Amino acid sequence: MNNALDPGQAAAPARGVTAVRKPTLLSRMLRDRHLMLLLIPGVVYFIVFKYVPMWGVLLAFKNYSPYTGFLQSEWVGLEHFKRFFGDPAFLRLVRNTLLLGLYDMIFFFPAPIILALLLNEVRVGFYKRFIQTLVYIPHFISMVIVASISYLLLTTEGGVINELMLRLFGQKIAFLTDESWFRPLIITQSVWKEMGWGTIIFLAALAGVDQEQYEAAFVDGANRFRQLWHITLPAISGTIIVLLILRMGNFLDRGFEQVLLMTNALNRPVAEVFDTYVYTVGILQAQFSYSSAVGLFKAIIGIILVFSSNYLAKRSGHSGIF
Repeated sequence: MNNALDPGQAAAPARGVTAVRKPTLLSRMLRDRHLMLLLIPGVVYFIVFKYVPMWGVLLAFKNYSPYTGFLQSEWVGLEHFKRFFGDPAFLRLVRNTLLLGLYDMIFFFPAPIILALLLNEVRVGFYKRFIQTLVYIPHFISMVIVASISYLLLTTEGGVINELMLRLFGQKIAFLTDESWFRPLIITQSVWKEMGWGTIIFLAALAGVDQEQYEAAFVDGANRFRQLWHITLPAISGTIIVLLILRMGNFLDRGFEQVLLMTNALNRPVAEVFDTYVYTVGILQAQFSYSSAVGLFKAIIGIILVFSSNYLAKRSGHSGIF
């Protein structure tokens, strides 16, 4: 007996069974109208401060003049992008920004994860809270203060560390002016300032791990390292992947304020990045259209990195962020 349906024939509901109609979008919005009202401030914020300013990217395709205004300025197409790609500063900016981003991913991104895993192993509640408070504090310190502390510690003119090195080894090191020390200084400042704050999300993820898994692993003879490897890390791997994807979106954002404060005439060849270059040519030299093209180029690269990392995360079996 052949029970197959003819092609194109819709399956009819069984006798006595009422077909359930899928609610429409309007009916779902009316049903959740109170939640929709809560969304309004957030939607308005994103429209006003995130989407409306996007019209400013058109400046990158115009030869903007304050005298003629935004709408009346001459269209020049991709002229500013061609100028930027042919600028001798282009390769220097790409190299400096990519190297800082790479060092950031290697040294800074894993730091909060490692600290969160170490804090998770602390069993004395008071001591754990004390350490957490201690590592959170640097997040609230202004980058200007951080740069000032770095100067007081590292300057060759009476800096604490250099005075100590002079007594121990008989020489000083120009940490603030030597090009080879610029990138280690930037990464060290970032780790010290933000490592503790970055542990919050990972500690929250660790709090959700089922404790019965640890007890079962302990009964089976697993030591703390094997519990960490087989239970803890897989449990927070989703959180790590999501934060890694978000981090990739800021791969080319090297902290304008921090880099600008630590830059001087002697380390400028390795210190200048996209953000500081946009500030220099856009604000100091009033080349608004050209600096907009540079900023738009950086934003497009960031979007490509986010979509690429999200695609790779899904291909590796993780959920991604969209």
